[in-house]
Amino acid sequence: MSVTPKSIWLIGGTSDSATIAHFLAESNLPCVVTVTTSAAQKLYKHKHLPVVVGCMDIAAMRGFCRQYQIAAIVDASHPYAIAVSRQAIAVSSQLNLTYLRYERASLPELTNNNAARVLKLKSFEDLLAGNYLTGERVLLTVGCKALPLFQSWHQQATLFARILPKLTSLETAIAAGFTSDRLVAIRPPITVEMETALWQQWQISLVVTKASGVAGGEDIKRQVAANLDIPLVIIARPQILYPQQTSDINRLLDFCWRSLL
Repeated sequence: MSVTPKSIWLIGGTSDSATIAHFLAESNLPCVVTVTTSAAQKLYKHKHLPVVVGCMDIAAMRGFCRQYQIAAIVDASHPYAIAVSRQAIAVSSQLNLTYLRYERASLPELTNNNAARVLKLKSFEDLLAGNYLTGERVLLTVGCKALPLFQSWHQQATLFARILPKLTSLETAIAAGFTSDRLVAIRPPITVEMETALWQQWQISLVVTKASGVAGGEDIKRQVAANLDIPLVIIARPQILYPQQTSDINRLLDFCWRSLL
């Protein structure tokens, strides 16, 4: 009777995870990728790389690990998808699997010359508890899932949002009170020129974004904010105590090789 070889479980859905998948495939490391949407599945180009689509709770994750003989978990999910990470950490503990969080490196702190217009906050709750948005023309580049948090603010500020060009994103934005003239649907990356034109077209006076690093265009937004002298509010990444964490691909590959021994 043949024995199913052990595999690495790559929790994907991000551009970072697509890069990781490429390196794993090129290194002949057996890997199974999971994503939550069929659109995310298109990130992975290797024909022999299995990609499983769908959301999983902890019980489903345990079944997945047993089905695919998972030896280790590489979590490259979105930095703000904390529920997925917490569940994966729990499963790794329950099944005695090694776990490694891969997270894109944060951008370095700004210098005093251009940091004056940047405000870092720990959470959306901190943002909404303050008086930061009142009377402003605000561009939200925070993902559609966060837009309902701002629904009650449409009378206190003029809110605009940039979302992904997906029906679900549009439906979420409209349900959160955003009208079509205050929405733009576009897939990153966004150039400096495009950011600049959008902010000027809408006469934006404040921008809210996430600490998404270079991959999420945070560097571009910082540059445009400095160029136009527009305040930029950056919401910090959620803090999770990961068993292991890296932003180094070589360390990740070494982790995978050792986990399969």
